[in-house]
Amino acid sequence: MSKPITLNQNSDFRRAYGRGKSFASSALVTYVVKNRVGYCRYGITTGKKIGNAVERNRARRVIRAAFSQLAPEISGSFDIVFVARSKTKFVKSTAVVKAMREHLCSAGVISRNEKHID
Repeated sequence: MSKPITLNQNSDFRRAYGRGKSFASSALVTYVVKNRVGYCRYGITTGKKIGNAVERNRARRVIRAAFSQLAPEISGSFDIVFVARSKTKFVKSTAVVKAMREHLCSAGVISRNEKHID
């Protein structure tokens, strides 16, 4: 995967929320749904419950950094939506990578036998 494509249409987010399979942890919620565009797309949402703009941006940066580490392992065409939780702004990206890897493995986006460094 060269550069991940981001979701930016409200209809794509709503389709992921409605039809997608969800996986939750204390720092992150992940929605995964297959798409027909032929490549993987992702989106990040952070609500006002997370905090002010600085805290929401930090949560987005942490999620984006975690996804950039896992993006080369993704096979298939999926729409993935990551929803930040209130704990996301406090955790390091390594903890988010661990949770994200677990969610994506459970969804079948990443195979479990991939070699990775934790």
